[in-house]
Amino acid sequence: MENTALLLIDIQNDYFPGGRFELDRSDAAATKARAALDFFRERGAPVIHIRHESPQPGATFFLPGTPGAELHPRVAPRQGEAVVLKHFPNSFRETDLQERLRALEVKHLVVVGMMTLMCVDATVRAAADLGYTVTVLGDACAARSLEFQGQHVPAPQVHAAFLAALGMGYARVLPTADFLAQAGR
Repeated sequence: MENTALLLIDIQNDYFPGGRFELDRSDAAATKARAALDFFRERGAPVIHIRHESPQPGATFFLPGTPGAELHPRVAPRQGEAVVLKHFPNSFRETDLQERLRALEVKHLVVVGMMTLMCVDATVRAAADLGYTVTVLGDACAARSLEFQGQHVPAPQVHAAFLAALGMGYARVLPTADFLAQAGR
């Protein structure tokens, strides 16, 4: 756990039932993310929450100042935990995330969050390119169905495909329980 930080990406209200952009299995993913969050908090290890806002015209969710853009209560930050505001899928783009990680001497990121197919993917790839080792807790992430050339791709397949791709060269992908067992819970 030395030089390791937990990165919670966009676990925000709009992704949950009743939100403006509901994801498949967001509740289950948030429960697993909370288990990882509790593990890091118990050890006093760094935790960084990422929160997305969409200020651009035409945006339909994560609108600034709306309840949907707020971090979900299940993983709400405690006083003293960093919250990084971003406006792009890559959590490093035009944020101070890299500087925060350097100040904490972080070398390894454990990533949970939403959406597997967008912000998790973009951030994990960027982190690996920046030299971090990355572990993604696959069951603590959530996705949604996609359409491609008239073909419906169900959310579980989207989720699996993106995790499989990340696991090929950008990250180690594990279930939360396996990570917790290996890290010493």
